[in-house]
Amino acid sequence: MIKEFILPELGENIASADVLKVLVKVGDVIKEDDGVLEIETDKATIEVPSTVAGKVVEVLIKDGDKAAVGQVVLRVESDSVAANAAVTSAPGKQTDEKTKTAEAAVPIAIVEEIKPAGATAIVEFILPELGENITAADVLKVLIKPGDIVEVNQSILEIETDKATIEVPSTIAGKVTEVFIKEGEKAAVGSVIFKAESVSAAPKTAVVQQEVAKVPAVAAETQSAFVPKENTEKFVSKEVERTLAIDGQPPIKTNSAPAAPSVRRIARELGIDINKVQGSGSDGRISMDDVKAYVKALNEGRIQTAAPVASGSGTGVSAEPLPDFSKFGEFERKPMSNIRAKTAVHLSYAWSVIPHVTQFDKVDITDLEKIRKSFAPSVEKAGGKLTVTAILIKVIAAALKKFPQFNSSVDMVTKEVVYKKYYNIGVAVDTDRGLIVPVVRDVDKKNIIQISKDMNDVAEKARTRKISLEELQGACFTITNLGGIGGTFFTPIVNSPEVAILGVSRGGFEPIYKNGNFEPRLMLPLSLSYDHRIIDGADAVRFLRWIAESLEQPLKLLIEG
Repeated sequence: MIKEFILPELGENIASADVLKVLVKVGDVIKEDDGVLEIETDKATIEVPSTVAGKVVEVLIKDGDKAAVGQVVLRVESDSVAANAAVTSAPGKQTDEKTKTAEAAVPIAIVEEIKPAGATAIVEFILPELGENITAADVLKVLIKPGDIVEVNQSILEIETDKATIEVPSTIAGKVTEVFIKEGEKAAVGSVIFKAESVSAAPKTAVVQQEVAKVPAVAAETQSAFVPKENTEKFVSKEVERTLAIDGQPPIKTNSAPAAPSVRRIARELGIDINKVQGSGSDGRISMDDVKAYVKALNEGRIQTAAPVASGSGTGVSAEPLPDFSKFGEFERKPMSNIRAKTAVHLSYAWSVIPHVTQFDKVDITDLEKIRKSFAPSVEKAGGKLTVTAILIKVIAAALKKFPQFNSSVDMVTKEVVYKKYYNIGVAVDTDRGLIVPVVRDVDKKNIIQISKDMNDVAEKARTRKISLEELQGACFTITNLGGIGGTFFTPIVNSPEVAILGVSRGGFEPIYKNGNFEPRLMLPLSLSYDHRIIDGADAVRFLRWIAESLEQPLKLLIEG
């Protein structure tokens, strides 16, 4: 069945647009909401999503053309199964006028080609969901090529989202026939990444019938082959409804807000819930200008929201424009990595929302360092590395149990405090792409050897871009250790929705008055930043001193921990 994609309404008083780029070609297989055109109107540059699905058989427009609203842009060949299963009345049959409400069951036929065992079939690998609110990712490396044999769970892509760099495993097996993505491109969730030729194991069922709806039968005088849409809206699924509307193209509907993918993307980057934006276009369609107007209204206080809105910095404060640097000399602009951009927005939000206070202290770890060095070889033999950070993780797990307000989150919407009963510690890792915070889980249930092994594993994954999204989520408290680089004290930013973070600086020997004499003691600087909405200063001092005393007197951890 051939379907046409018609350029939809683009906004109020917009009759045409310049085509910057045609994103599909003949032979491509597209789905609904896949971007097919990048166009420029007199208001914005937007990406137009498809409202039809199938194999592209004809493209009627090219880069540089001017496209008119209502113009046929491309044609696709799609399955006509759904259309053939459309609800029909019984034309030609005369019924009594009183019989107008009889109900007829509508079977939907799902047809699959019968294949003998051992036959080959072409299957597609579609980029799966990558995480909450993640719709696309940058492709760092394509790990397969045509001709390769792929197995299930084999890594086929290395991608970078705004949260992490991860490898994507295949969910299909077979011989790769086509690869549709290249390094450096942006891959959308739901897009076809590659096709493979697989071998079927057994014959497939030819036809499966499923009764999906009951629709009122139409009176005899209605000779149309299709039930009017208004008679089916209450009963028929959305897929059937789209089939019934064969006379015209369905409107663009993406999620619950009528907006182009580029507009939704901008809204996400600004921290805006696009469902709250009032669209000014045809049928309430939301444009880039509508999103900007909404952000402006938020910043001016004309719209109230439960949390600050991220406008560039994530603070809800309009960013000041930069000066013209060319007046002063040469300069170069480089785009932020996804991780760096996400870090900038998240930390700006945390700094603006959380009232920070930082408490400083120094810990005498002279005796602890002797113990650490004596046990280090046995830990290394077990596959770990005994560091001060590994020891601190165990100490902090005990401290969180003793001071539960430090293992909480503040919900200002409901005016509640969420107290957690699990103990996961995030460890900040410095990478060439920016700061990443992998999480060591259930540290209260592990000994220091297990903690050191787990910490080394996730830190190595973070540096080599092998970390998964799950390994970056669920922390209760964060440690950031800059001691290997230098410095004395610093003020770390609380990693929301946590309420505290511990900064560790470089230790050094200092003359400490002890037992009537000055002795050289190894002192470790600690910096505790905390959320003053839930943690008072006195509690912060007690918490930090408890950690310090546990490091100075390890037996304290066994007695009180």
